[in-house]
Amino acid sequence: MDTNDQKRSLPHGLRLVALAGAAALTLTAGLATPLDPAPQQARAADDGKKVLTVAVAQSVDSLSPFLAVRLLSTSIHRLMYEYLTNYDPKDNHAIPGLATKWEPSADKLTWTYTIRDNSAWSDGQQATAEDAAWTFNKMMTDTGAATANGSYVGNFRKVTAPSPTKLVIELKKPQATMAALDVPIVPKHVWEKVSDFSEFNNDKSFPVVGNGPFVLSGYKADSYVRLKANKSFWRGSPKFDELVFRYYKDQDAAVSALRKGEVSFVAGSPSLTPAQAESLKGAEDIQVNDAPGRRFYALATNPGAKAKNGEKFGDGHPSLLDQRVRHALFRAVDREAIIDKVFRGHAVEGEGYIPPRFQDYFWKPSASQKLAYDPAEAARLLDQAGYKKNGDGKRVGKDGKPITYRVLCHATDPNDKAVGKYLQEWWGELGIGVQLNCLDNVTDPWLAGKYDLAFDGWSVNPDPDFVLSIHTCGALPATPEETGATDNFICDKKYDELYARQLTEYDPAKRADIVKQMESRLYDLGYMNVMAYPNAVEAFRTDQIKSITTMPAKAGNIYGQDGYWSWWSAVPADSGGSSDNASSTGVVVGIVAGVVILGGLGAFAAMRRRATAEERE
Repeated sequence: MDTNDQKRSLPHGLRLVALAGAAALTLTAGLATPLDPAPQQARAADDGKKVLTVAVAQSVDSLSPFLAVRLLSTSIHRLMYEYLTNYDPKDNHAIPGLATKWEPSADKLTWTYTIRDNSAWSDGQQATAEDAAWTFNKMMTDTGAATANGSYVGNFRKVTAPSPTKLVIELKKPQATMAALDVPIVPKHVWEKVSDFSEFNNDKSFPVVGNGPFVLSGYKADSYVRLKANKSFWRGSPKFDELVFRYYKDQDAAVSALRKGEVSFVAGSPSLTPAQAESLKGAEDIQVNDAPGRRFYALATNPGAKAKNGEKFGDGHPSLLDQRVRHALFRAVDREAIIDKVFRGHAVEGEGYIPPRFQDYFWKPSASQKLAYDPAEAARLLDQAGYKKNGDGKRVGKDGKPITYRVLCHATDPNDKAVGKYLQEWWGELGIGVQLNCLDNVTDPWLAGKYDLAFDGWSVNPDPDFVLSIHTCGALPATPEETGATDNFICDKKYDELYARQLTEYDPAKRADIVKQMESRLYDLGYMNVMAYPNAVEAFRTDQIKSITTMPAKAGNIYGQDGYWSWWSAVPADSGGSSDNASSTGVVVGIVAGVVILGGLGAFAAMRRRATAEERE
């Protein structure tokens, strides 16, 4: 489906929590909204405050960090709450966050974190180790609280806070992600009042107490999210007084709003289309950022939805349970055509599960393994599987009926619709029908297993643990009525064994090799077909934003980062004087690296974090 940080594009998030609230509101350029009673430039509010307005095509799934998986939502949580560690915007290596340093025991089963003493919650109370311990313990004991990030604590044995500045995590077995725990730490004194973590969406009372660079001050479903600068943020206050994420169902309307100066930045869903990007290049006061992305774009097949208790549900087409059929479908997908004709070169051909941006974990199939475009071989595989053509040239199922696959499609993502038309052509030549089911909300049918195939995509984090975890048997929902952490119900014993091995492997090279074996296994199973790695294509107004940080520093993205660097570092164009950034692609100056103690694990200090986030849809 999609999101982190981990986290998909118009989020293809799976564990999405339905929000009560107003119906979707399509915002067109210049239209008065609840956020802005009258159209106006995004540069400054009437009271003189500097406001940075970001147009997004993704809605919020939940403002609870325990439930959210969509990219927009998890990005907002990075602004609201500190994590134990953060990631250097230059090269993604682990740096201090709420924790100033961390150290493992000799057997690597006990990790001790020193919690900084200069981070305060926005209500004035001190942020302490007790807040972190409570957050992790709640996730360990409450299935509702473990919805979004439960994989991080599944191996935890015990978490304690011996003092306000000391956090101790005891593990059942070594865990290689201890410097990459992408979990927002929340204030215990606020959240301990929540009775049902599976239902609480954190969207009824404002401002929301946090300790990040911004404080959530207002929200209207499918309309806007408003945050104000946290003037007491320990790393320094943001340069803009307010940050607003404004929802546009129509991406062309968002681009038009950028042209008119009604928004400062446009990210797309999550990227601009090639046509939109081309139309903005050379425009006055607008800069387009086109860089290698951290996302993959894929087709996911329904492997037969089931729960941990073994109960099956949903109505996926039974033919897709045959690996030969899945391979045949993917043999009939021309990835080069998708790159050239849909993305117009603003993407790289898809292969493994992790984008080439993360070279340590990037995997490519061998020549003999690769499911290359070969319609003749696709037809042969379908014949071999027993799905032959009838007199009308239609492939028929075991029930004698022509096969037509339902493909879930995100209504706000132009790429889904464009690729969908190609699928209708390519698979039609095989004798298979394609019914595109483009919805504003793909979550409900996805969670119910009522689909055959679906457009999928996740934002991968420097450490891939999270996006790998969503395909384990442990990520399945406990029962058909519950929501699990799974992406599309994959459950494979061999894959699970490899996942367990990589989680305990501290040697970077050995762990990377295991991760690549996992990617190879996913590829061979054929439940996921990665078609492309789209570029991060986005644009902003230089007359509103003087400079802003990309991540990584060289050819990086602005929206959906593994951290809060872009919006925290952004300098208003009319701020005067010199900025903290050398240029719009500059890196924040003066980040305190802190001390990271990892004993004999020198290489682990540069450990990359999971896909999340960032992660995630």
